[in-house]
Amino acid sequence: MTNTEHSPVSYFMDPSEQFRVMKDLRERGLRMVGIYHSHPDSPAYPSSKDVSLAFYDDAVYVIISLMDAVPSCKGFSIREGDVKEVEIEVVEEEL
Repeated sequence: MTNTEHSPVSYFMDPSEQFRVMKDLRERGLRMVGIYHSHPDSPAYPSSKDVSLAFYDDAVYVIISLMDAVPSCKGFSIREGDVKEVEIEVVEEEL
């Protein structure tokens, strides 16, 4: 999705693209299970901006931190400003 903030350090999804994608998911009988993004210089934990923009209660918000030599990846449930870490499992699947 297009970053309407046109910034290398901040991101906001284009609302019209977001609406179109969500409509397409519903029409295809699919549901969004997660949203991911990276934190290049901070820990894998939702920022205050991440929390304020967390509009999907049922989605897992996955954050990948690149601040250390070895990236870290964590998942969170964010509901009404309440942040809870949830277990995520990365599974490699052969095609």
